[in-house]
This record gives sequence, structure tokens and C-alpha cells, in this order.
Amino acid sequence: MSLKGRQHAEAIYLQAVKAVQPRYFVPLSLPALPPGDGRIFLLAAGKAAAAMAHQAERILGDRLTHGFAVTSHPSTFPLQKTEIITAGHPVPDINSIIAGTTMLQLAAGLRPGDHVVFLLSGGASSLLADVPEGVTMEELRHAFQLLLNSGADITEMNTVRKHLSAIKGGQLARAIHPATVHSILLSDVPGNDPAVIGSGPTVADNTTFSESLDIIDKYQLRDQVASGIIAHLEQGVAGLIPETARAGELPHATHIVAASNRIALEAAAEKASNLGYFPHILTDHATGMARDLAASLVQSALAYKGPFPGCLLAGGESTVQVTGTGLGGRNQELTLAAGMLLRDHPQITFLSAGTDGIDGPTDAAGAVIDAEALAQGPDPVPYLENNDSWHYFLQTRTHISPGPTNTNVMDLAVILIHGPANV
Repeated sequence: MSLKGRQHAEAIYLQAVKAVQPRYFVPLSLPALPPGDGRIFLLAAGKAAAAMAHQAERILGDRLTHGFAVTSHPSTFPLQKTEIITAGHPVPDINSIIAGTTMLQLAAGLRPGDHVVFLLSGGASSLLADVPEGVTMEELRHAFQLLLNSGADITEMNTVRKHLSAIKGGQLARAIHPATVHSILLSDVPGNDPAVIGSGPTVADNTTFSESLDIIDKYQLRDQVASGIIAHLEQGVAGLIPETARAGELPHATHIVAASNRIALEAAAEKASNLGYFPHILTDHATGMARDLAASLVQSALAYKGPFPGCLLAGGESTVQVTGTGLGGRNQELTLAAGMLLRDHPQITFLSAGTDGIDGPTDAAGAVIDAEALAQGPDPVPYLENNDSWHYFLQTRTHISPGPTNTNVMDLAVILIHGPANV
């Protein structure tokens, strides 16, 4: 059953990814813009920016004046009026700065009666960026890499990002006034908080400079972060730099969370049922350190009492504290940690993969594992200790590698239980 189980797990994952493609949710979410002389502009940022912009262009047609988008990989979508660039992820690069500058410049030229359609998806926090005064690009990149390696969760990461920016935390919407902005959000965060998705450039925010410093101190990074960054945050605490945009400042801004991990999970459950499994969705907001989450999910699988074959599904986003020098991502680390617990349980197949098709700085979305694959691979312990899950799964040949998927609703775990647990 092992090979068939791995194939089924991947098929369930791929169906989940298909269900949250922009061609489904953008047409349902684009507002009916009023007729008139006002111009319509399209702005997009995130891993799904090109696919979302393509759908919006198709609907807006000749009414669209101009568009600009930034994404993480070259686009294959035919965009007619939307200029598109690629930029750095998961840390910003010079193109990220160009994207941020371009959007702020476009906002400065808007007038009353104009409309902006803003399309946001995961990855935008890095792809759409700017550098505070007194800070260099490399210092900013270094700070964000430190936070990524520390195990900070997405809410903490984006709190700091918002307070090292003049575009995040509703500040793009602030700049767009007196025009109106309608945002379509593809959620890649647990809980689907609009203020966290892509660091919320067009939605109200209630985080503070003080909280940003607290996060840096929580992970003991103050001495490693550039002094200019600390000085910028301290100036904000002192009231010398304006806070992010609060709700009362943005009456001209509306938004909708158009797709989320829950939709992907429901599609996965339907596919599992079609393959003959009895599906059960555990959660759509699984969080925590990857190794701890792996142990929790494996425990749920071992406690499963039927009917068989069962399929447990979980969505969310784990974190990894990087202490080794290997190559991997949170999904591969989670799968490897789970696999180590499943060596004596051949009845279970475990998959974890990112719905964006990318897991950390690798060419894989995640991996799938079972006892048979473990038996054919090397000792997993040193690989896990060195955060080197990618090289482990290279040897078992059980990477999940669909390539960029043009969507992003966090991660998906698929656990197939082919029979009762070993006693």
C-alpha cells in the first residue's frame, strides 16, 4: 500500500491547491465598480499576483487604466495593461523596493473618483517593501532573516515588518486617499486576519512600535539587529514617527478575504472521499514549532479508531528554529519529524506541503513519508538535527514538487491511515 498511499496523499494535496486558484475566487470577489469618469487602477502583490491580475484584467477589460504587480517568480500569464516584476522572497531585494516605490508613486497621482483594485496574496510582506531612513537594505534583510531563523510566527514577523515600512499596516491605503481602494485578499495566515495577510497594506492595523521592540527582545535579537533599526523603532515608540493606519483613517478602503485554507481542506476532504477514504478535518489553524506539530499530528493518527481507511487533514503554518546549516523548509522538517515517529507504523502515510508549491529556500513544496520510504533512506536523526530535511528527502525521492502553484493558503497536512495502529 505504501506507493499507492503516497500517490493518493499527493493527489489529495493537489486537489486542495486546485480549489484555491484565482480563476475561481477572483470573479466572485471583484466588486461592481460604479460607472463614471473615475479611472481604475490595478495593483497586485504576492505569490499569486500574476494569476489574480490576469483574472481581474479579464473582468475589468477596457475600463482598466493601468496596472502594476509584483510577484515571486516569472509569470506565464498574458497581462495586457499590467506591468509586472519579480522580487525577493522570503527576504526583500532591490526589486521589492522598486515595487514599493512604484505603488506609492502611483498612489500619489490619484484623484477623487478614481478606484484602485488591490490584489494581495502571501509573500507580499517581502515582495513589497521599503527601507526606513537611517537603515540600509542589507541591514533590513539581515533583520528579517534573523526573525525567520528565530522561530517567530507570521503575526510577529509582520508586526515588525509593518513598523519598518511606510507602505504596510494600512499605509498604502492611507496614501491612496482620496481615491477608493477595494482589496481582494488570499489568506496565508492562521485565523485569516486581514491585518496580517501580506502585512496588510490596505487594511487598518492596531499593532505598535512598542510591540515590535518586544518581539525583537523576545527572540533576543536586539544585539544582532542593526542599531539604525532599533533607533527607528524607538523613535516610533517616542511618537516621532506615525503609527500604522487605524480604522478611522480608512473609510475609503474595503476588503474581502476571498479564499483561505478552509476551502482547500474541504476540497481535499472531497478528493479523499472519492478515493475511498473517510476524511476528517482536524483544524485549519495548526501552528507551533514544526517538530511539536508533527508529534501532535502523529498522535492524532495513532489514536484514530476508524472507519478505515481514514484520512486526517490539517491546515496552518508551522515555524522552525534554524540552528543547523542544512537545507529545508517547515513542511519538509515537519514531515521528517513525523516520519521518525512512524517507523514502526506501516499503516500510516504522512504528507505536508505548502499550497504555494514552495517550502523555504528549496525547489520542493514539502514531502511525503511512510515506513517503507524510511526503511530505504538514511538515518534521519542527523538530518533533522542539522535542519537538512531537503537532502534527506532527496535520497528517499519523496519530495512533493509541483512548482509555483499561483496560489497560497498556508500549508496542508494529509495523513492516510490504512488500518488499525500497531499494538
